[in-house]
Amino acid sequence: MQPMRAGSKALIREINAALVLGELRAQPLQSRTDLAKRTGLSLPTISEIVSELLSTGIVEERATGRSAGGRRPVLLALKPDAGYVVGIKLTETRVIAVLTDMEATIVARDVTAVPDTSVGTVVDAVAAAVERVREAAHGRLVHGVGVGMAGVVDRASGVVRHATYSDWHDVDLTGLLAARVGLPVVLDNDVNTLVANEKWFGAGRGVDDVLVVSIGRGVGLGLVLDGRLYRGATGGAGEFGHTKVVPDGPRCACGGHGCLEALIGEPALRAQASAVLGRTVDLDEAAAVARQGNPAVQEIFRAVGRLLGTAVGNLVNLLNPRLVVLAGEGTRVSDLFRPDFDRALSLAVFDGLQHGLETIVDTWDDEAWAQGAAGMFLGELFQPNLRPDEAGRPSLTARTAG
Repeated sequence: MQPMRAGSKALIREINAALVLGELRAQPLQSRTDLAKRTGLSLPTISEIVSELLSTGIVEERATGRSAGGRRPVLLALKPDAGYVVGIKLTETRVIAVLTDMEATIVARDVTAVPDTSVGTVVDAVAAAVERVREAAHGRLVHGVGVGMAGVVDRASGVVRHATYSDWHDVDLTGLLAARVGLPVVLDNDVNTLVANEKWFGAGRGVDDVLVVSIGRGVGLGLVLDGRLYRGATGGAGEFGHTKVVPDGPRCACGGHGCLEALIGEPALRAQASAVLGRTVDLDEAAAVARQGNPAVQEIFRAVGRLLGTAVGNLVNLLNPRLVVLAGEGTRVSDLFRPDFDRALSLAVFDGLQHGLETIVDTWDDEAWAQGAAGMFLGELFQPNLRPDEAGRPSLTARTAG
């Protein structure tokens, strides 16, 4: 277990400031009295924290609310231009970069080609993309860079234990990037960046138990459990696509057989549709044929719904979430598998656990994944430094308390 910082007035101020900032992120335009009620802190403590946040330019007074008798309350919100964050989505062939303000609103974007997946080439491409989008900050503060990529990422150390689409093992990508761009860098599995964005800015806002299932070339899973992003002991939680669903099924890229990803990932669907049609087709062509009424190709997508619905139903039985989000590029064909998914999910879920369960489809493109990486960094930025080894981690609350 990692040691926690000893209790001190500075640490208490950091934690209290994090509570206030968290409330303003979740619901802007609150009065000091509102914040006291929601956080449980005293009004004098709230007033002191707000005064510090106003002086550092993190929070601003925007409007006045309705009076309940007496002076009209002043309403507070995060100041969007109190700094910027770069978000990066790494793929096999591209670096997708965005610059966002403090509310994760995109203000600049860039796409950089990556000719190969060697570590040096990727670091060069990321550094070039960061430099280009930083120009839109016009010299104002850029807090740091959030990076999402497919693979097993040790979030605590910033080391890539295994990269899904390249031969990387135990690469300190965080350290390499931070040294190159001269900014703090936070690295995580790309699905976790989706989860962070859903939790803070999307459908998961205010929901404590959320599953985000990404479907596309691979199948991934991100988890918010009891209000916290769950990564596992070494950052490997969520390898949902490599759960075995068909004994002795087709061989997966991981080397195993019968993995969910080997059955419903985009390469598998392309191969199945191409075999049925007698010609090579991509996913969009296969979907077009299915929508035109071809029953054999329709059945391919219906099978996706049944397999995915049953697998997600098993997750619901294990984790009892309030919200399930289907995301990723594969959702563009969700109209073809959603009815079978819903039926299979309903059949698989244990009686009673469907009560209050919501399932939605949230279509994300690569730019949105990059925005998620920025949102992930923002999430880190608004947290206190609770352990001694986090003293150098970017934290607005530590800066405010200091």
